[in-house]
Amino acid sequence: MSRKNPTSVPVYKQKPGIVFPPKTQRGFQEGIHQIVAAIRPSLGPLSHVVAIERAVGSDRSPELLDSGGVIARRIIELADPDVNAGAMFIRGALWNLHDRVGDGVATCAVLFGKIYDEGLKYISTGGNAMMLQRHLISGMRTILQELDTQSIPLEGKTALAGVAKAVCYDSEIAQSLSEIFDVIGEYGVLDILSGRHRDIERKFVAGSYWPGGIASKQLIADFARARTDFYDSAILITDLVIEDPQSFLPVIQAAVELGTNRLVVIARKFSDQVLGLFYQSKGSSKLQMLAVKTPGVRADVQMAYMQDIGILTGGEALFQAAGDTLALVTPQYFGQARQIWSNDNYLGIISGQGDPRQLRHLVAQLRMAHENAQKSDDRSRIRDRIGRLLGGSASLEVGGVTETEIETRKELAQRTADALRGVVKGGVLPGGGSALLACRPAIGDLLAQSNSADERAAYRILLAALETPFRTLVENSGHSPGAILGRLDGKAPGFGFDIHTGEMVDMLEAGILDVASVQKEALYSAVRSAGLALTIDAIVHRKKPPVVSDPDAPGI
Repeated sequence: MSRKNPTSVPVYKQKPGIVFPPKTQRGFQEGIHQIVAAIRPSLGPLSHVVAIERAVGSDRSPELLDSGGVIARRIIELADPDVNAGAMFIRGALWNLHDRVGDGVATCAVLFGKIYDEGLKYISTGGNAMMLQRHLISGMRTILQELDTQSIPLEGKTALAGVAKAVCYDSEIAQSLSEIFDVIGEYGVLDILSGRHRDIERKFVAGSYWPGGIASKQLIADFARARTDFYDSAILITDLVIEDPQSFLPVIQAAVELGTNRLVVIARKFSDQVLGLFYQSKGSSKLQMLAVKTPGVRADVQMAYMQDIGILTGGEALFQAAGDTLALVTPQYFGQARQIWSNDNYLGIISGQGDPRQLRHLVAQLRMAHENAQKSDDRSRIRDRIGRLLGGSASLEVGGVTETEIETRKELAQRTADALRGVVKGGVLPGGGSALLACRPAIGDLLAQSNSADERAAYRILLAALETPFRTLVENSGHSPGAILGRLDGKAPGFGFDIHTGEMVDMLEAGILDVASVQKEALYSAVRSAGLALTIDAIVHRKKPPVVSDPDAPGI
């Protein structure tokens, strides 16, 4: 695929106007076909790679991708405006799915393509697009219910490793991530970083930590680890700027009154004069102090982090926006923790002494907010807060021979991590497309009971679509889909084709699994989006379409 400009969409070379059927559907269908054809090879354990050409003038080699979501994202314009409209429609649906769950894009693409093609055939013979869409959605709800009955919970490193390998096909990444998520759970904080070696390295972080480093390198006590640890320490939480040493005296007085000999102060900024007080306290037997920058950059993120640290340690935060000052500080404002540490980049807390009931209440509120959040950024931010409060944190350093290999493996690790979060939360299904095949009898029953032509057409379309992911997987592996489907006749639900061995197996027993939440989201997105696309009758081309940025385009 070629992209003349990776950062913006050029102006169409087409006169403004309105396009009507059947030209609308022909152009739309061709655009959908091109996107699906580009993504189809990425489905399955024996998937193929799609090469994306760099921007004109770049001397870097093409991107080699096997992620359907990233492939879709990289295609930012097709030459024909009518075709481009269809391509951008499905591209938007696929990227939205990738943004929500991180996987399932290839499954969604082939489902979408089949539903649209079959639906268009029916509408061209006089079928009602709106009624067809309604019955497609009704049938989709039945399929989702069937998938719910097939899903099973999954726990343990071995089981998680099987799912991870099915997503990324990289044994080293799969093993490391399965061990990580067996420890940190669904909401755990995971940082995926570029490694310094060829191998994969994982590290677990005890307690909770936030992005907010030590205010001055002169306060570092352990130069070998480049950090300072305070044990049985008090903590003051603020987003104030502390400039006047005199204004800081109430804090010292309150700490003396509390009887602590170690105090960590979080603030947005410390003046050199105030930091001088901290330097003087270093090594003191009466009161040692550590200055740490307020975590976060944006004001709303800082306030959320301060609230969380306060609940975790039992402290009461001072907010600049509320007009709070250091003159208010009494011993009741301090939180407590068994251990607090800080380095250049992070603040860590182990065994905060806050009220467990308040902590459980806050986590419950955040979990509800996470479920209801519509934007991926909001969900990620809330999940990050839950993970830090629960204390499950880890990092994965991904190595490789070249920068391209490292970046590719990091993207693969992130996709797999997103899938494993879904596994821990919602369980797994028989893999290899067999779960969708097992839903056919339920749709067949609906078809037998249906009375209207539009309803029967919708169920026939869904029956054909449910086979498409399986057929694509088999075709990508070099086998004949029709012949393999024939071999499945008479087999129990949950049986499928093991592409590696060429045998018919019970997919759950063989460890060939799909993430239940991903499969359901892929189906939902495909049916909803394809049903909507079938109702489009006209395309309006504007004289000056808006320029669309592509922030995720690879560098030149």
